[in-house]
Amino acid sequence: MKKTLSTIATAFLMIVSLSSFANVNINPLKEKDSKAIMVTYVEAIVLGSDVYNKYLFTEDFEYQNTANNDKFSRKQYLKFLKDTRGLKFDCQTDYQILDEVGKSCVAKATMKFENFTRVDYITMQKTKDGWKVNKVVTTYP
Repeated sequence: MKKTLSTIATAFLMIVSLSSFANVNINPLKEKDSKAIMVTYVEAIVLGSDVYNKYLFTEDFEYQNTANNDKFSRKQYLKFLKDTRGLKFDCQTDYQILDEVGKSCVAKATMKFENFTRVDYITMQKTKDGWKVNKVVTTYP
């Protein structure tokens, strides 16, 4: 009887510990540098890629469009990216890291379309989960 209870208890503990590991959400962007995060952001916008979007933005992320002063939260922006998944922009794209000091980084992505140019200024933070996009301000110079 003792052996049966011991075996059942051991099996139960193994099941509990294995199921807790199965629920761990591993961030594939955690070890990436700010440049890789910038590339991932540009791919999400220009190529309609949504593979890493849930790992890309901080919880307090804010998007602002200066053309109409619209502001969107992380939840709203992720919904927009999900709704436009697979939509590819026909534009030339360039990006650069403008400044990176400590745990802060400012970058710029330029998308040149046939009739206009879109410029995104991206602020990134290094968090315990790696680099994440904190704020995006879009302009149309």
